[in-house]
Amino acid sequence: MKFSKIKYIERKTGEILTEKVPGEKYLKFLYYNPLGELPLNLVVKKKFLTEFYGKKMSLPESCKKIVPFIEEAEINISEAKKKVEEFTSFNDFFYRELKVGARKIDYSEDVLVSPADGKILAYENIKDKDKFFVKGDKFSLEEFFRDKELAKKYEDGVFVIIRLAPVDYHRFHFPADGNISESKLIDGWYYSVSTHAVKQNFRIFCENKREYSILKTEKFGDIAMFEVGATMVGGITQTYKANSFVNKGEEKGYFYFGGSTCILVFEKGKIQIDRDLLENTQKGIETKVYMGERIGVSNL
Repeated sequence: MKFSKIKYIERKTGEILTEKVPGEKYLKFLYYNPLGELPLNLVVKKKFLTEFYGKKMSLPESCKKIVPFIEEAEINISEAKKKVEEFTSFNDFFYRELKVGARKIDYSEDVLVSPADGKILAYENIKDKDKFFVKGDKFSLEEFFRDKELAKKYEDGVFVIIRLAPVDYHRFHFPADGNISESKLIDGWYYSVSTHAVKQNFRIFCENKREYSILKTEKFGDIAMFEVGATMVGGITQTYKANSFVNKGEEKGYFYFGGSTCILVFEKGKIQIDRDLLENTQKGIETKVYMGERIGVSNL
């Protein structure tokens, strides 16, 4: 597949924009150059590199990276609870909390909202993923869940990917009211989850470290919520109380430094994803959404 810049639709305006990707030249080498395969498999995907860099971003001296990053990425830091000088490390800035009201949450009971800021791809059936990604990738829900019964439960269901770029707000939230289970860890590698990488190999979602929990809801059935780690994502922290009732918009957890992904899997027939998101996905382009923004409605 030929390398090309990442284009996405800014949902609020309908504009087609080009994403600024930190380290894009390295991603191009690793995933689109045959010579990149060796360092990718020997070093980049391994845990030690991500852990090393994650720890480095938690040191006080990493604060010097904050202002240049804000300026380059054009981040609206006025949304953050803390002022720039109050952050104790780059990671402290990276998983920053936002001020109350910084994200408008649609509380309509039949509405499903995005759990995070990011760029979304939505499939009414996971089998439709070949319309966007390289055909022939062997992806299966059984391997994704590593659970045959859950794979059967969500067979032919809706599959939603929200990709968080390094410039995004990196806390994730609940998309609906419901009862949330404990989080289950599935260990794995640390491939990049950038569109550059995933277009080459959709199986990254089966191979990377990930955690999932089940949100039992009245309006949308049982939602499988996945958080997927990636290159330079030093960790996934769950901040919610397991086996409790949670409200739409409440925080579930956060990612450490790096790009990462939230995935929602729905049982067949329980949810109707908004038409514009489905149509954009069918055209092979992601849509920028924000935490709390409507992405679908109940079919129940």
